Amino acid sequence: MTPAGIDAPAVSDWFARHVPQAAPPLRFELIAGGRSNLTYRVWCADGDSAVLRRPPLGHVLATAHDMAREHKIISGVGQTGVPVPRAIALCTDETVNEAPFYVMSYEEGAVLHSADESALVPRDERVPLSRRVADVMAELHAIEPDDVGLGDLGRREDYLGRQLRRWKRQWEQSKTRELPIMDEVAAELEARKPTQIGSAIVHGDYRLGNMISGAKSHGPCDIVAVLDWELCTLGDPMADVGYLMNNWVAPDELSAGRSAPTQAGGFATRSQMLDWYADASGRDVSAVDYYRAFSYWRLAAISEGVLNRYLRGVMADADETDTEQFRENVDFLSASAAERLAVR
Repeated sequence: MTPAGIDAPAVSDWFARHVPQAAPPLRFELIAGGRSNLTYRVWCADGDSAVLRRPPLGHVLATAHDMAREHKIISGVGQTGVPVPRAIALCTDETVNEAPFYVMSYEEGAVLHSADESALVPRDERVPLSRRVADVMAELHAIEPDDVGLGDLGRREDYLGRQLRRWKRQWEQSKTRELPIMDEVAAELEARKPTQIGSAIVHGDYRLGNMISGAKSHGPCDIVAVLDWELCTLGDPMADVGYLMNNWVAPDELSAGRSAPTQAGGFATRSQMLDWYADASGRDVSAVDYYRAFSYWRLAAISEGVLNRYLRGVMADADETDTEQFRENVDFLSASAAERLAVR
């Protein structure tokens, strides 16, 4: 059965013209784990695979889920040593599948969404994998955007100011209830905004759950590909650092939603990760708590937007999703942001 969001005959015909190496007939499978853009594995008759990305079903914010932009990003970053899937083709003709989509290579390996999955990583490989996560982030932030055709991806200056305005607007447009702490944290973030030092390509969702790791051809401690570039822009690289630190949860700490992969134990500490990144990048990481608060707050706004779409029934796996868990996650994230800033 073809999953929602795919017009199999039309997409197969498009593949025949634009991805001729994909042997028909094609079969499509929704890849679990995506809560925003929808990701499908495309199975070819000869056993090979590709990946198709498209926006969520139904109406979304005008600036969100831009497939051409995401395709451009992985095409550009793919010219460097930062591991990403190979960009194959882009379709902007909405008559094909009711929305733009792009196709990229399928990469073998494990995606560590939770502690259960990362518990399968041998303990002696967890610290080396941690080091690789920190080093790849530094490698990403060292790229000169103009060198890879991404100099026009966004404005480089005032990243935090732009992000605060964007996600305050997102919160107001998509919130499902009143949550005053979100407004209080936003005000504190604006008042305490640090001066941006330099600019870089900012992934926006840099965490183990958005990476493929451990394929045999790369080595068990390596990162095969960094995924999910839809929030990528130019700006303050410390935003990625704060976000990663929030996701780098110790075994005795709480996390939003499902368990964090590092809760399995045996991974590097936050302090080690910060030291490795600082050494590799040469950046001052002393203001990381501000960026952690910002990242918690921003993720709360993003999560509320996804909850809004689930409640309207426009997500492909809406029937299988606990929306009350989403509300609790937003509450946890907003409270965590307030805690980092000592608000209330």
